[in-house]
Amino acid sequence: MMAMKQIERIKQMEEGLEQVKQSVTELSAAIDKCETVAPLLQSLKDYYGSDLWKQDFADDEAGHLPSDLKCGVLSEDGIWNVLDDCRHLAERMQKLADSIS
Repeated sequence: MMAMKQIERIKQMEEGLEQVKQSVTELSAAIDKCETVAPLLQSLKDYYGSDLWKQDFADDEAGHLPSDLKCGVLSEDGIWNVLDDCRHLAERMQKLADSIS
């Protein structure tokens, strides 16, 4: 009877191990992607609210830019929302790191 509980426990732990390994692999790949775009994120941070962004925004508002130009970067919330998402994600990763350390 004891062997059955032991076998079941080992099976459950093995399943947990596989799930954790898969999640770690996926998270590692996602972090690799984030590290790749980190310089782009810094460029967006520098651009947002700068004199250049303000001029680009004003020119868009005045209709001086082509109407078919994709310019979500000039929306007042576009860059802000991405930066805010990154901050929240960093907080979540920190909490996760603290919980498993």
